Amino acid sequence: MKALLTELLHHRGALAGFVLLFLLFMIAVSAPWLGLPSPTDTSLLQRMKPPSWNGFFTPGLHPLGTDELGRDVLSRIIYGSRTTLTVALIAVVLGGVVGVFIGIIAGYYGGWVDSLLMRIVDIQLALPLMLLALLVVATFGPSLSNLVLVLALTSWIRYARIIRGQVLSLREREFILSAHAIGVSDWRIIWRHLLPNVLTAALVVATLELARIIVMDAALSFLGLGVQPPFPSWGKMLADGRVYISSAWWIVTFPGLAILLTVLSVNLLGDGLRDYFDPKLRTQR
Repeated sequence: MKALLTELLHHRGALAGFVLLFLLFMIAVSAPWLGLPSPTDTSLLQRMKPPSWNGFFTPGLHPLGTDELGRDVLSRIIYGSRTTLTVALIAVVLGGVVGVFIGIIAGYYGGWVDSLLMRIVDIQLALPLMLLALLVVATFGPSLSNLVLVLALTSWIRYARIIRGQVLSLREREFILSAHAIGVSDWRIIWRHLLPNVLTAALVVATLELARIIVMDAALSFLGLGVQPPFPSWGKMLADGRVYISSAWWIVTFPGLAILLTVLSVNLLGDGLRDYFDPKLRTQR
């Protein structure tokens, strides 16, 4: 862990991504104590107020303006980050657990088990992931739990393919063959020897999947199939504000920037982790 932190400190992109993500998480967690207006309170007298840059320090003003219903844009962005990050993190964890398990089973046992599981992966890869997400959400209805489920459903296949490749290499290593020779059970080998050695690869995949899921969450919310009102979400803010983009640019600009900066920071951190865990990339630097 100390070596990883030292490497990230010397990797400018990863450091910038980590700092941005840390600030975003801290702001999202501390949102109830920041004294922000309620993200759901409406006021037609305050509708479509432009940004007031000194509003960060003046009570009653709106530093990023208000939307078409008079709701504070800054408050909705911050509270929307809580929704987006919660959905994305749960989906990444669920997809990672399922994908890592399937990848280990397929790579370790091989044969018909490997063929069956990889054909399932191939079939899902052949389907457009956004179309699959739209189909599932439209069938079961838009809700927070269904959104998490569909995002996890589109996430596990990348873990499975990458982890399977790692296990195919690891199962021929001496320490695995030695464990077999002394009669260690398969599940103990998987749990004690294979799983710790593939977690680094899973961590890198998780950072890249987190960025993709944030974008997909915003896309589904934009189409009205994500988190439902009154809960704010970045994609829904873009959908609501696109009609007013010529007269109230701030309604869509600031949520769009929030998505951009979040995805960029996750990708920068993922690149740093990939460089650290891949010896070939480390020697080229």
